[in-house]
Amino acid sequence: MPTIEVILREVNRDLVPLFEERLRALLALQDREWLIEQIVRLTLDAHSLEEMDRKLVQEAKAKERAERISRLVEIGLDREVLAAFLERYGPYDRERLVGDGYLLAEAPEKGTDIIGGERRTSAGNELLELAKDLLFGLLFGDETTGTHLERVQRELLTFTLPRFKAGTLDFMKAATEFSAAGTWQDPSSVSNDARADNVILEVEYGEIAEELVGAGIVRCLSLINNLEVNEQILYARMINVEQTTLIE
Repeated sequence: MPTIEVILREVNRDLVPLFEERLRALLALQDREWLIEQIVRLTLDAHSLEEMDRKLVQEAKAKERAERISRLVEIGLDREVLAAFLERYGPYDRERLVGDGYLLAEAPEKGTDIIGGERRTSAGNELLELAKDLLFGLLFGDETTGTHLERVQRELLTFTLPRFKAGTLDFMKAATEFSAAGTWQDPSSVSNDARADNVILEVEYGEIAEELVGAGIVRCLSLINNLEVNEQILYARMINVEQTTLIE
């Protein structure tokens, strides 16, 4: 009686020609540059692949940040622009976003999955991008980003979100990150946290006299939550910083 190894070799011998034919046909349809990239990857060891991937990620993030700064320069974020944004989007919650055509009604229930771009309209994707751009400007903006805010007080923003959703805010810079276990108990039992893996982010920023920056940050985070992060409650707080090690 043949062994299992013998049977597998016989089956494999019969299938290899079919596999090779199918593989060649599919590869012939691919882009030449993509094929070169894949061949290079196959010839590199694990360490080289890791370094190459890290470099690609860094380049992608640098490109995204440059594009965000370019958009901020065009916006010209100042007190008047911020006040207009707050007036325009202050009343928006999930229901309003659905009703006004930014978010599709079949988006995942709050407290579950991240909302993907396919669950937002083009207007919703544009609003999400605007909220992220303004959040970046409010936290880190200066003359180089076309941000003109007379900051008179240092504040500390702290907010918490699940680690698997942290990528939605990976454009943040100069942020301190902590790990924390969640203990949230949802009354409706949609998204209880039983020692869930959460991330706590802390960012220092400058506030203006009217404290509109803090209001703007809350509004941006609310829009980002309702359009993408999709938590039932996105915990965030801001406190005054009497002294800071951030020296300009």
